[in-house]
Amino acid sequence: MSVSQPLLIEPRSHDLGGLMVRRALPHVAARAVGPFVFFDHMGPADFAPGQGIDVRPHPHIGLATVTYLFEGAITHRDSLGSQQDIRPGDVNWMTAGRGIVHSERTPAAERAAGHRLHGLQIWVALPQSAEEAVPEFHHHPAATLPAWEEAQGALHLRLVAGRYGGRQSPVHTFSPMFYLALEAATAAEFALDASHAERAVYVASGGADVDGQLLRAGQMLVLPAGAPVRVRPSAQARLALFGGAPLDGPRWLWWNFVSSSRERIEQAKADWRAQRFGRVPGETEFIPLP
Repeated sequence: MSVSQPLLIEPRSHDLGGLMVRRALPHVAARAVGPFVFFDHMGPADFAPGQGIDVRPHPHIGLATVTYLFEGAITHRDSLGSQQDIRPGDVNWMTAGRGIVHSERTPAAERAAGHRLHGLQIWVALPQSAEEAVPEFHHHPAATLPAWEEAQGALHLRLVAGRYGGRQSPVHTFSPMFYLALEAATAAEFALDASHAERAVYVASGGADVDGQLLRAGQMLVLPAGAPVRVRPSAQARLALFGGAPLDGPRWLWWNFVSSSRERIEQAKADWRAQRFGRVPGETEFIPLP
């Protein structure tokens, strides 16, 4: 979504059994930022020994899910047969395309010991030409992602996905985009360039001054196009900077489905109700259609 003035978004908060989730996108004032159509901030949450998250198998179409953690671990399983633990700094990118089913649970070791979970889960709408792509899942360890420091080491940046500043993430994306994870050791300044038409800044922890607009943890600022933006995170802050080219048309979101076609979403509903999606090996549960 293009804006002429900075747009401040206050996420909606939900308590999911001890895990606080803040949802910044979609928002009534901003349905998307570039191809990013859904933005959830999980935690931070502390789980006692024996506790954890258990997101039962559920379906997706027409999107890619992006999971990035600051703390903790999650085990991903899907109907392709993938099973992968994700830990801080890694990226899980799941392309749903024509349809995939996955579950997310706390790994056995973390569940037994007790742990803290903190991270971001984001959906990227696929371009219309790729909405029915063959489903894929790819895990990218932190060491494989472009990472660098700025402001004499005060800022650490990792390119989670897309292209930025002449760097390219190995994550397979389908449209022009960028997703930067920024961590500040001390307060310093970062110039976010204007190479992407739509951009936003989200503060996961700490705070930030974005061209004079003060943000606290849990706030998102959607930025106007066309000019660099001065981002000054506070010490120990964690930020997500992201955006890309505008979507190639409107998208409908219903439950876990994203599509440029309302009819396609109705078909996905019918397919899940009839259990025509694939099964996740090792899983016997599933989330019913709402």
